[in-house]
Amino acid sequence: MHIVIRPSAEAAAFLAAEAIAQALRANPGIVLGLATGRTMESVYARLVYLHLEENLDFSACHTFNLDEYVGLSRLNRNSYRYYMHEHLFRHVNINLQNTHLPDGEATDLDAECLNYERLIAKCGGIDLQLLGIGQNGHLGFNEPQSPFHSRTRVETLSDATISQNSPLFLRPGQMPKRAITMGLGSIFDCRQCILIATGNQKAEIIFRTLEGPITNLIPATILQKHRKCLIILDEIAAGLLKKNNHHESGQALQPISL
Repeated sequence: MHIVIRPSAEAAAFLAAEAIAQALRANPGIVLGLATGRTMESVYARLVYLHLEENLDFSACHTFNLDEYVGLSRLNRNSYRYYMHEHLFRHVNINLQNTHLPDGEATDLDAECLNYERLIAKCGGIDLQLLGIGQNGHLGFNEPQSPFHSRTRVETLSDATISQNSPLFLRPGQMPKRAITMGLGSIFDCRQCILIATGNQKAEIIFRTLEGPITNLIPATILQKHRKCLIILDEIAAGLLKKNNHHESGQALQPISL
């Protein structure tokens, strides 16, 4: 695990985007794992900028998102397909047929989960997975006590997750209570991952994730065992970390080999 602390949320997002861009330039056919949420909006805005101003080319890559709400149409403003379209896909030269999210409206959700795993495998696995972290330590929608070996499946959302995400809905009470999510095992299989966390609300869970014991009560602690994981934090999110020798206040990202 390599931890880099930047002075602000904006600087952290900039660094995450630059790391993704570096990987994409090195391997135009890269398979990217993508995440959603407020933290990612600045990351995607920077990637769009790099496409428009520096010709960052998305035409040959494939993408797989971590999760999608059960029951939401892709046209619903709260679906993650809609989110990805608005924040990234429609602004860059990506082939939409190469962008994949679980189908939350699938008639057979279990079959959809199996198919998603097969599709990832058909593309050769995920080269670089972008991650956020929930305040309860979830990755994707893998809630506390999710098995570390779990694969893509339907997950019932915790009260903490519903409380955190429901304000994003026009009518918070209409937030789905279930989602399809890549499992922790699916995420752990990625060749490299980048987790970005910013702000005071993430400080406690970042401390417990990076400096506490590995436990599925905090799913993100699985990243302590990942072979190539970059953690990007702003100074506020890193404020409770005590092991000063395991991070750096990087101003530039060293080249990353995938």
